[in-house]
Amino acid sequence: MVLNDIFQSDLQKEISNAGYVKKFRAGDIIVDMDSYIKNIPVVISGSIKVIRTEEDGREILLYYLTSGESCIVSILAGMKNETSKIKAIVEEDAEIMMIPADKAKDWVKKYPEWTDFIFNLYQKRFEELLDIVNSVAFQKVDTRLLQLIRQKTQLYQSKEISVTHQQLADELGITREAASRVLKQMEKDGLLQLSRNKIRLL
Repeated sequence: MVLNDIFQSDLQKEISNAGYVKKFRAGDIIVDMDSYIKNIPVVISGSIKVIRTEEDGREILLYYLTSGESCIVSILAGMKNETSKIKAIVEEDAEIMMIPADKAKDWVKKYPEWTDFIFNLYQKRFEELLDIVNSVAFQKVDTRLLQLIRQKTQLYQSKEISVTHQQLADELGITREAASRVLKQMEKDGLLQLSRNKIRLL
């Protein structure tokens, strides 16, 4: 199990005793907006996308969680008994260790390695969010879209991904029409190949 590579034996034992492993299918919602966090997810296999929903219903991708990672926003909300400010959705079928939030709070005092794990997650997510702010503020839609496609091909470890124009538009917080227009131009420029609900990076 991936947790063996992250935590030492005493904490591993506590995680195994307190938590449980659950399998999820792509599209399942792990954490929803405005819900209380009872269990903190740590990804064993598969991947999760973390998004933020705005008041007008638009969603924007914040970051992905892969093997050995958890959502810092969920950890902090769970430990403080606050509602979630994000939504976490399974991107590809996943196995997830669900850790009770109250235990996670206790382990901060008991295990320095758990605190290090949280701080490392915080630093990584903060840097990713800075990239998003920079992207939204300074980069054109075509650059953002190409970065997202490259990110997905790395996530799936395949040059071809199954994704709709609407899904890409939702993750970037743009219209489907804008996404489709940019994708067609990218195809003309020889950057990618489009087929029904699939994109191949060239």
